[in-house]
Amino acid sequence: MPELAQQPQSTPPNGVALVTGASRGIGRAIAIELARLGYRIAINFARSESAAQTAVDEITSFGGTAIAIKADISVSRDRAELVNTVLRSFGRIDVLVNNAAVPMPTRIDLLEVDEEAWNHVLNTNLQATFFLTQAVAREMIRLRRTDQISRGTIVNVSSISAYTVSLDRGPYCVAKAGLEMLTKLFAARLAPEQIRVYQVRPGIIRTDMTAPVKEKYDHLFREGLCPISRWGEPEDVARVVATLVTADWAYSTGDTINVDGGFHIRSL
Repeated sequence: MPELAQQPQSTPPNGVALVTGASRGIGRAIAIELARLGYRIAINFARSESAAQTAVDEITSFGGTAIAIKADISVSRDRAELVNTVLRSFGRIDVLVNNAAVPMPTRIDLLEVDEEAWNHVLNTNLQATFFLTQAVAREMIRLRRTDQISRGTIVNVSSISAYTVSLDRGPYCVAKAGLEMLTKLFAARLAPEQIRVYQVRPGIIRTDMTAPVKEKYDHLFREGLCPISRWGEPEDVARVVATLVTADWAYSTGDTINVDGGFHIRSL
């Protein structure tokens, strides 16, 4: 009978999670949920230091450990310093959650999109995610091979915009669609290193980014937009991410998990 492979062990209490774009919304909820699991948290933010510090304070209020690190992940030197700061502060990275993203500067018809808008969105939402994942994966491999961590987990936060056409948000849709292949590529490359990679695809989530279109979606939910007819909450996404970092998913990688109230289900 073949020998059973050793199962990866649970990571906390000493595990470290880096969550990008974690000063508010979905990222903040993910950071707090992982802290409740026992992870020490690196909260990355690009603009609002006060919001990031508020998230840190909430985590420390229930006995967790967190730091806030300012870095624009679309800038190469900022990405490098972000990773180095986490390693200097905690000595390891067990989990990377690629949550940071920017919206379109302004909603504009597909035929009017210019290169500036394209680059603004693609550089942060896809290119930066690729290169940050690459940098963190290299460190996870080093840490694993020196027995400093038992496994690694990378979670990419995408969107239903990956497959749902919005003609006035073309670059955003393209960037989110690209995350699916990015997830599969890194999942295949990193599986031999005991690093698992997943994509989480939220639907309509109640955040400050969706606040300007609240009335529109309130109406669509009443009209049956999705089977679970309510707004999603950041905590809905956070709880799914929290399950993915546990050892329960040890024989899965490259998967996409929809957190959208069933929006993705086609029906006649």
